[in-house]
Amino acid sequence: MSEINLDNEKPRKIKPENVILALDIGTEFVKAVIAERTEDDNLIVIGVGKEHQSMGNMYAGAIADIPAVVSTCEKALSNAEGMAGVISKTCVVGIAGELIKGNTRTVRYRRKDSNKPISDQEMQLIIQRVQDKAGEQAKQEIALETDNPEVEVRLINSAIVSLSIDGYKVSNPIGFKGSDLMIQFYTAFAPLVHISAIEKVCAELNLDLLAVAVEPFAVCRACLGNELESNFSAIVMDIGGGTTDIAVVDDGGVEGTKMFGIGGRSFTHQIATRTGLDYDTAEAVKLQLGGVSLDQLTLKHKEETIAEAEKKNEIQQILATPERAKKINQAISDNIEVWLGGVAVALEDFPLVEALPTRILLCGGGAGLASLQESLATSDWYTDLPLSRRPLVHLLDDVDIPGIENATTEDLDYSFITAFGLLRVAIDTLSGTDEPAGLRAKLAKLLQN
Repeated sequence: MSEINLDNEKPRKIKPENVILALDIGTEFVKAVIAERTEDDNLIVIGVGKEHQSMGNMYAGAIADIPAVVSTCEKALSNAEGMAGVISKTCVVGIAGELIKGNTRTVRYRRKDSNKPISDQEMQLIIQRVQDKAGEQAKQEIALETDNPEVEVRLINSAIVSLSIDGYKVSNPIGFKGSDLMIQFYTAFAPLVHISAIEKVCAELNLDLLAVAVEPFAVCRACLGNELESNFSAIVMDIGGGTTDIAVVDDGGVEGTKMFGIGGRSFTHQIATRTGLDYDTAEAVKLQLGGVSLDQLTLKHKEETIAEAEKKNEIQQILATPERAKKINQAISDNIEVWLGGVAVALEDFPLVEALPTRILLCGGGAGLASLQESLATSDWYTDLPLSRRPLVHLLDDVDIPGIENATTEDLDYSFITAFGLLRVAIDTLSGTDEPAGLRAKLAKLLQN
């Protein structure tokens, strides 16, 4: 049993079985977050690590170079464990990319004996049928996009969005009687090759992989916290380095998840192309315009080196040159226009939603670009969508996430929200594998892969 002392408080003993690791393997950064699970299923963050990815490590949100990603993860994990003072073996890893297929389908099931209470076994059979059918559809979509009819897919996440029996809405059908059971069911599938890469990384790191979670789904779980009966509604956007991942949550249920291949790196490439700057300098320019200073790129705030000081001076000179500044702003503006088009197309592809939520929550490293937030909040990109009014835009922070306390001295901003979501998925998974204590626990157990 380990002890930890944060903020000069009396050392608190931490049981190893209560330590959870969230590993957010992003295109730009790997983030490792270690948390302690409390008795009431809340979380206390006790260690964080953040390490920059090399250019070829990831492609379109998926792992492209396993040994290189393992090396980056080792550094982030080492920093997190050093801060936490404990070692975590149980981990949840996020997955993203355009080939992740997350959809909600409505299934109507007519029961033969309406006077017989719905049992665990009956629900398990219904859920299995829905998952099998959704898996066939996901395989067809991925096969078409990859031109590979033999592609294999695996179920990543599943969740019941809503349930009704004979038109009466229930939170859990087990024990109810009735003839007509209607279920809205969210499922997410990924190509097996993507999952295998994650499993290999975890094996190399000697980690026990508890679950793989679709990242926008995980962010939604972070926003919901323990309040599974919440009426929370929002459009959640996780803007990473390689992709933008979108989830729609309506009345506490995930309506679906969509991804498209425009993220923070596309802005950097546009700046580099328009100005002739090298990639690293273009990235620094973009971050400066987004209000992120160079010393915020890592969690360790060390004394500034001569090279870093020279780099800052170079960036300031570039932005002070009117001609270059104009090209940079135009590059960002043009890319935002394309990105907004991608957002609109993705949101059009939610057929179950009659009216989209009018609140947009942003997270991910790419969400820090101020001009992107402004365009999303003020331009007319949304006019052809089923929105009752202009949506309100909010950049998520750790204080917005219920049930997760940051006990470190680090400022865990919008770029760490995905990792928080992965921690919440870990709690869901662990709760589902515990001995069921009631109907909700039984249903949660049925939803385990």
